[in-house]
Amino acid sequence: MNDEIKFRYNQFLENLSDRLDIPPSKYQQAVERYQAVGKWLNEGEYEGSDGLPSIYPQGSFRLGTVVRPLRDGKEADYDIDLVCRLAFAKGNIIPEKIKHMAGRRLKENGRYKPMLGKEGKRCWTLHYAEADGVGFHMDILPAAYEKAKFIQALIQSGIPEHLAMEAIAITHKDHGEYDWLSSNPAGYAQWFDSVKQVALERIAKREKQLILESTDTLYANVDAVPDQLVRTPLQRVIQILKRHRDARFAGHSLEDCKPISMIITTLAARFYNNEVDLYSTLENVVRQLSAHARLLNPGYILEMAESDFRYIQRNADGTWYIPNPVNPEENFADRWHEDNNRRAKAFFQWVAWVAQDLLDVLKASSMPEIGESMQKIFGEKITRDASTGVFVLGAPAVVSANRHQERHVEIKKPLKPYGHRFEN
Repeated sequence: MNDEIKFRYNQFLENLSDRLDIPPSKYQQAVERYQAVGKWLNEGEYEGSDGLPSIYPQGSFRLGTVVRPLRDGKEADYDIDLVCRLAFAKGNIIPEKIKHMAGRRLKENGRYKPMLGKEGKRCWTLHYAEADGVGFHMDILPAAYEKAKFIQALIQSGIPEHLAMEAIAITHKDHGEYDWLSSNPAGYAQWFDSVKQVALERIAKREKQLILESTDTLYANVDAVPDQLVRTPLQRVIQILKRHRDARFAGHSLEDCKPISMIITTLAARFYNNEVDLYSTLENVVRQLSAHARLLNPGYILEMAESDFRYIQRNADGTWYIPNPVNPEENFADRWHEDNNRRAKAFFQWVAWVAQDLLDVLKASSMPEIGESMQKIFGEKITRDASTGVFVLGAPAVVSANRHQERHVEIKKPLKPYGHRFEN
């Protein structure tokens, strides 16, 4: 591989992730909106509660892996997810009551009431009008304190106490019936933060300076730029992988089985080894994911699989296991065995596409050729934008060290580390 091409390609990938990301001005707008909703919920009266609610963001907005989603091949509204944990013990209240307490409080606000959609299975959703062509949805997840017995079981299973203590009980409505599920978005976010901490400390000062220079008066100084806007190579790779997935599966026969964002995020974080640049991170993650494709082979020796693979496992009965890092009882791949392993096959087909589209593409002889290939996956506009200062499609490449413009758009439907059914 030509080192100059690799250098330029890495710069192109950074530009690409910038343009997939939410720009600082939109990030600030989103923060102001969820803080306002949080303040309103926090000031509500909830009969029988033991204290104040706890309102906090979760998912890709909290993790810093936001990407504006593609739906039917078109960019859709950003989704911001909030947890609204009311001060009730799970054993002292029914899930239906928690759900409707939060809903009633939102309806009491003259602004939020007309923005509120129908009750969802787990969330209440506020629909914000578009501004500058960018719309927002805010999903508010009502919750209660999880039982101490469940938290103790997490600790005994090896989950650090400070993460286990963040577990909550969320409501789930199915066919008119309400039930409790266990969730831990705050614990998952803390786990993810710990994975990227070394990289964050390495790049934070430089990245914040670039953001400050690109946003004029948005922040007073470098220290005022929030850590949440700094993107490590891990976060950038996840952003690119999520958009690649959406583009590759759009209109495909396997679209209904495309990999969920939680699996992509969890496995990328598991395999991240503090690589210093985006391309090296991508190469490592894809190489390790590709190695697991042999699990599709029914003749693969079970004992070898168990010793070689920790984070994607296939059991003797043919079922698959990808554990939630903060709850080993929650299996993100619990449906992979269904329909002759259709979801597992879709996942490893996607991994092969990533290797072909984002790694093997470096066999091309020039950056313009690589750019032409990128257009087929990410579209002409975003590819041309990301090539600015790196190369010109159809013309000789020119390298520039200036990467940061204000990051272009996007918030993806936040990842939800929840779904493990808890038996009362």
